[in-house]
Amino acid sequence: MATKEEILAAVSEVLVDSLAVDEEEVTMEATLVDDLGAESIDLLEIVFNLEKAFDIKIDRSELIPEDLFSNAEYVVDGKLTPAGLAILEERLPNANLDAFKQNPMVQNIAKILTVADLCGVVEQKLA
Repeated sequence: MATKEEILAAVSEVLVDSLAVDEEEVTMEATLVDDLGAESIDLLEIVFNLEKAFDIKIDRSELIPEDLFSNAEYVVDGKLTPAGLAILEERLPNANLDAFKQNPMVQNIAKILTVADLCGVVEQKLA
């Protein structure tokens, strides 16, 4: 199994190639959207390249649980309810949701994904 350092190195390489960013910009805390400039189409390419690099399968819902956002029990007026936030925490156990919880608008969910979150998903898949 790959070490955390090996996973970070490979994830960084994928992000540098996919987003045309400098390697120094790819830190564990960097968010994919706000810090590295990823758009939704980039996320598909990133997932595809991670799958190839690690010979794993990543379902897009593991990064952005879109089915959660269409459930009226979990979303009211475009915001996740406390029950929705609890489900989100279960589905994204590695994600730091503190800032998102302050304004849990569904449209902001992609902005919370960090390099550390990607590494966590890869690590789980390899375990």
